[in-house]
Amino acid sequence: MSTALLALLSAYVLVLAVELPDKTMIATLVLTTRFRAWPVLVGVSLAFAVQSTIAVLFGRALTLLPESLVAAVVAALFGLGAFLLLREGFSTADESGEDAARQGVKPVTFLRSAATSFGVLFAAEWGDASQLATAGLSARYGHPLMVGAGSLLALITVAAVAVFIGHKVRGRLKPKLLQRIAGFAFAVFALLAVVQAFV
Repeated sequence: MSTALLALLSAYVLVLAVELPDKTMIATLVLTTRFRAWPVLVGVSLAFAVQSTIAVLFGRALTLLPESLVAAVVAALFGLGAFLLLREGFSTADESGEDAARQGVKPVTFLRSAATSFGVLFAAEWGDASQLATAGLSARYGHPLMVGAGSLLALITVAAVAVFIGHKVRGRLKPKLLQRIAGFAFAVFALLAVVQAFV
């Protein structure tokens, strides 16, 4: 097996293993319960493409950043996400449990859904284990394009699984319940990042 193919497969398997149980999948699933599936998949895939490119281009630089600084920024981002999700999840407005698509309200545009999905995942991926793994593999194998491709394929695989699940459960679960669950999950991720930053 060539080194380039080994780099691609290593990146795919490692990033897939790291991301399947990660916040990336949860965030994508929550986005799919709020927006149509295709714009979410496009938005998160573009975010992953940019983040994979950044990880490959700055492979060693990313791994040299102080872990505590990266963890503190990640904690702040997830803390903000938890606050926004929980505020909306516990708001008294729209207690019917119906989302905009089922209420007959004008649906959110493709561009807005994709842009929101891009922004959420782009912010969530900073300092993520998959980004650091991609950077490390890029430095190790010396095949940045193959490592980047393997990482991106793994991230898109995770996003596709999350979009599929989110699309299936969208009509069965109340959006406010999902927002509360996601908000508490984001709060846990924020606390873990705080522990990592200061321990």
